[in-house]
Amino acid sequence: MDVMFLPFSDKDEGELVRFLTTNSFPYHRIKAPSEGLVRRLLIEGRFDGDGVSTFWVFGDNHRMGLVILEELGTSTPVLDLRLVEKFRGRGNGVPVLKSLTGMVFDDYPEAHRFAGRTREDNIAMRKTLLRSGFVKEAHHREDWPLEDGHRVATVVYAILRRDWEKGTVTPVNWEEVLS
Repeated sequence: MDVMFLPFSDKDEGELVRFLTTNSFPYHRIKAPSEGLVRRLLIEGRFDGDGVSTFWVFGDNHRMGLVILEELGTSTPVLDLRLVEKFRGRGNGVPVLKSLTGMVFDDYPEAHRFAGRTREDNIAMRKTLLRSGFVKEAHHREDWPLEDGHRVATVVYAILRRDWEKGTVTPVNWEEVLS
């Protein structure tokens, strides 16, 4: 798949509102944002501000979704990927994440690691991250609040620049130090 990222601009605000209010995002903290919320987040710089950039994701000439890159300018930028519902569950996430990783490491020389986090029950995204060369680095138990008051774990994955450059995967040593 040919993947391309186009930067979000002020003229895209209406399209962003439409995208976020007409698609459901069941594994995000806000599953179905309202128009008012999206417009407030625009004003607050959620999509384009200090250390944050948003890009439209295109694959084979179709707008597939968007990605919000956070913590830009640090050694570990973080991704927030949102695909249009019709493009989910079709294996599109792997080429998107691989292309995105290349863009981040090419365009942000200070990036040493590139990370993504999701809920423990978002199995599709967890598999996508692994298949894209990311390694599980953390499992924060009962960290992600749900609407019903329960909590699930947040799982964090990352890829190292050197692994991306060499096409390797450096595993995490999970051995605990015992006294």
